[in-house]
Amino acid sequence: MRLGRLSWFPCVLLVIASLAGCSRRTDSATPLATAQVVLARQDVAVGSPVDVTYRVTVAAGATFPQDMVVFVHFLDADGELMWTDDHQPPTPPSAWTPGSTVEYTRMMFVPKFPYSGQTTVEIGLYSRSSGARLPLDGEALEPRGYRAGSFTLSPPSETYFVIFKDGWHDTESASGGLGLEWQWSRGSATLAFKNPMREATFFLQLDQPLVAAGTQHVTLTIGSAEVDAFDLPPDRRELRRLTFTPEQLGTSDTVDLTLSVDHPFVPASVPGSGSADARELGVRVFRAFLQPK
Repeated sequence: MRLGRLSWFPCVLLVIASLAGCSRRTDSATPLATAQVVLARQDVAVGSPVDVTYRVTVAAGATFPQDMVVFVHFLDADGELMWTDDHQPPTPPSAWTPGSTVEYTRMMFVPKFPYSGQTTVEIGLYSRSSGARLPLDGEALEPRGYRAGSFTLSPPSETYFVIFKDGWHDTESASGGLGLEWQWSRGSATLAFKNPMREATFFLQLDQPLVAAGTQHVTLTIGSAEVDAFDLPPDRRELRRLTFTPEQLGTSDTVDLTLSVDHPFVPASVPGSGSADARELGVRVFRAFLQPK
């Protein structure tokens, strides 16, 4: 039976689409490594920190260009991208030894993303200069992007929620809708949280991206007691992980943690900044989280 001109056209489209789908999953290049991602917990609350271990087994004879970066995508149950954690490993891929296993751990803050459920971790390697991806061994979720692990994302816990109390500017967020947000402090700002009345770990992720403003000295105090002090160079994201004792936290129901910056600045007044921002700025805080032990 002969098909009419219009009746066979959808069939051709279906065949082309099928071939395209097959080619997307087929990669004739020799895999250079196998990658696995393991989280310290399999149930992770939105907004919380978690240690993520990366384990890469390098193939025999494999070599990597100088500017390779690890890309990490976190996908919801429908395979949609929620956020990323692209990074340069402590030992760059160009220094990985053929036949070896490379392992390192990074702490990640789960962004405040409106989702809970099964989450897939996708991983790959790409060139910073060309954007080209390298072939790895494993199940490809997209061209040279591979399934490396999974976990369950659960709703955030409000029990020890950290409040940006006084001395903060309004919340800002990155373009692209990938869950990254922050608040700028003024020269002095207060964070508050419910007192757990036991030892707790406090996480603080912050930076100061304006190079022209120079290095800031940051001090954290509870009451009149200094609990941390450090220099924050410009354009470097810092993660502080502090252990608070019951004695440091005191006996009040709520703990006020004061963040002070020695040289707050106004971007519009910094020579060469080209900014019209007239706010007084201290540091940019991405995450503050309390985890009782």
